[in-house]
Amino acid sequence: MDLKQLEYIIKIAEENNITRAAEKLFITQSALNQQLLRLEKELGTPLFYRSRTNWRPTEAGKVYLENARKILQIKHQTYSIISDIAATRKGNLSVGFTPGRGIDMFTAVYPAFHRQYPNIIVEPKEMSVHQQQQQISQGNLDIGFMTLRECDQTGDIYEIIAKEEFVLAIPEGHPLGRQAAPAGEPLTTIDLSLLKYEPFVFMYKESTSRRLTDSIFRHAAFSPVVLFETSSTSAIATLVRSCICCGVIPYYYVKKDPTGIAAFSLPERPSWNLAVSYKKGGYVSRAAREFIRLASEYWSGSPLLSPSSTEDPANSSGGSQEQ
Repeated sequence: MDLKQLEYIIKIAEENNITRAAEKLFITQSALNQQLLRLEKELGTPLFYRSRTNWRPTEAGKVYLENARKILQIKHQTYSIISDIAATRKGNLSVGFTPGRGIDMFTAVYPAFHRQYPNIIVEPKEMSVHQQQQQISQGNLDIGFMTLRECDQTGDIYEIIAKEEFVLAIPEGHPLGRQAAPAGEPLTTIDLSLLKYEPFVFMYKESTSRRLTDSIFRHAAFSPVVLFETSSTSAIATLVRSCICCGVIPYYYVKKDPTGIAAFSLPERPSWNLAVSYKKGGYVSRAAREFIRLASEYWSGSPLLSPSSTEDPANSSGGSQEQ
């Protein structure tokens, strides 16, 4: 069986278009089409419904793709196990992380990892939590670093690295801003309902952050004025600094740059988990374990819980256990 052929068919399915697939594979469309036609002739049935804009797998195509992915997963796992047995320190490692904080972590961790594993080819992938979960489940992503509550977890494996609190962020010049604690002091706790007439910017509805934010406002018993939605938590922090809106955001983004923001803890101390995930039943190589260790060290040096009190937010009603 030609493993390269499996990769070709999978790429056509991923791109839903043979032209784009050929570009991603760095081969001509004609060559890719010939590979597909040869395979379909061998199998005696088409694998795709063709159209200019959308190539969809047929029933036979779905069966082929499902098993092609399994074969490539077996190959990757086999090579990883043998590499660890032989201590060759060679191979590939795909690492997922969320936009924003993820690239900060990766750029801090990768140099130290590369010094130990110079012959491991690392493939960084910036993805949403949902995209990472899908790719891990399908065996296309070795490890993924993500932020979520336990109720957002799938059936794969999750190792909790740290807990992170969500805080209220308002413009420093807001009238309530005067109640904010001085820099370095424990954050003042504030009732969210005091901002019920102020505009907020939220993350988009499908994000794990938005699901937690919605639960916070349900607990506060009011529907906020939502100015608009965004795909970037950093954008929310920037808009707060620009006196355009308020936001309920992870503490990381306040800790990273508190300029222009008055931050407050919320009474329930809502939080979520920063975790690394990998496929249940899959093999986690020594290289992957080392990357996880380095990433965990990085986050342990970046406090994520607001310094508002010694209370464990995991025990509060708004914590990561909330369903």
